[in-house]
Amino acid sequence: MPTIHANAHAKAGMIARLNHPGYDRWASQIRATGGCRQPIHLRGKIDHYDRATGTLLHRYTTKHEPDGILRVPCKTRRATRCPSCAETYRADTYHLIRAGLIGGKGVPETVTAHPTLFVTLTAPTFGTVHTRREHNGKVQPCHARRNATTCPHGRVLSCTERHSKDDPRLGEPLCPDCYDYTASVLFNALAPLLWKRFADSVRRHLAKLGGLALKDLRHHLTLSFAKVAEYQRRGVVHLHAVIRLDTPGGPASPPPAWATTDTLTQAIQHAAHAVTATAPAHEDQPERVLRWGTQLDIRPITLNGDLTEQAVAGYISKYATKAAECVGTLDRRINPLDRRINPLDNLDAFNLRDHPKRLIAECMRLGALPELAELRLTNWAHMLGFRGHFSTRSRRYSTTLGALRAARQHHTRDNDITTGRLPLFDEDTILVISEWQYAGKGYSAGDQIIAAALTGTRLPELAGVADESL
Repeated sequence: MPTIHANAHAKAGMIARLNHPGYDRWASQIRATGGCRQPIHLRGKIDHYDRATGTLLHRYTTKHEPDGILRVPCKTRRATRCPSCAETYRADTYHLIRAGLIGGKGVPETVTAHPTLFVTLTAPTFGTVHTRREHNGKVQPCHARRNATTCPHGRVLSCTERHSKDDPRLGEPLCPDCYDYTASVLFNALAPLLWKRFADSVRRHLAKLGGLALKDLRHHLTLSFAKVAEYQRRGVVHLHAVIRLDTPGGPASPPPAWATTDTLTQAIQHAAHAVTATAPAHEDQPERVLRWGTQLDIRPITLNGDLTEQAVAGYISKYATKAAECVGTLDRRINPLDRRINPLDNLDAFNLRDHPKRLIAECMRLGALPELAELRLTNWAHMLGFRGHFSTRSRRYSTTLGALRAARQHHTRDNDITTGRLPLFDEDTILVISEWQYAGKGYSAGDQIIAAALTGTRLPELAGVADESL
């Protein structure tokens, strides 16, 4: 258990909470959040009415709760904001992905016979960056070049260091002035469009390989997928996707015999190299045609092999809780008040390394141009231009995150009935009406210390509060 050194304000808050008459209920609320670091405060009520007579049968109100509020998990997917809720999101994503590979959660086990591939679509290069490579377990020099040239900015484009895994220079350009920050930002902004065009192209090529018109393909098979975006250390996104072929009704039965794994591979290879997205001309720059990188990884998923369904589900779910933090950027939008005339200078307050700072500054510079207004680069500067969803799936891939959350809510309701907090009603005869208002989030300094002890979670840094693990 951590040893806490708290300031006077935190100590006073702890004493007041521990001696409060409603402490037991408060502690129960905290445990129910599962260790959420920033629980949402709700104020309101839930009424249960008899459908036939309109009689009010039961009312729950937060007026009787500690502080007059109900605390619920924030449900963020970002591990930097709330590790506990992010872990729940990761676990849900894992089960969602795995169900689409081996069945379960409403998906038949026969789905294992469907053509299924694990695909990684990469970003192109925008300049030479520091990297870490291993060969036979030995770390290789970063960019060792015997006859290294000097760039127009006077830097030798060579690096003989063997970088450690935590070297902050990984992903940073050998010459920042040579690096194409504009193209990097625009690629991130257009990555969702590239994915859409990629999926459309896969469908068109499948129709061609099957001897069908595109409009008739939907009567023979459907393309199901689940994907996640992963940031590289250099600040651009790669997309990892599980892509599966089903019948039009979904995974209940396999696709036509001609729709094989090889057929799907051909369609993916064609689409990855064929699709493009164009960034509008701006300032004195012409239109930019952006496409996926040359590195395309396509691997079959097997029950017993190098790439199992467990490995794929674990890999994808791991990145579902991350954003651009690995680049060293921010995990929240930049306040409009921080968007000044010279964004590069004003970003100094965020204590960023030069590379992410330049990427953010380029987003803000390009975002101010009317020709690029539709890309909303200023709003997504903290994400280095990427504005797509990090984790998405097609409609019939497997279960949904909503269904998994509903199952947890049903379990909580059953527990409330068992403990007597909620009467047992016939759901078919009851009308439930809820009224909720947002009343804040998070903890006071004293409450946060007690909450960490109750849930066994690590205490985040607080002003005047230290957490020393024994």
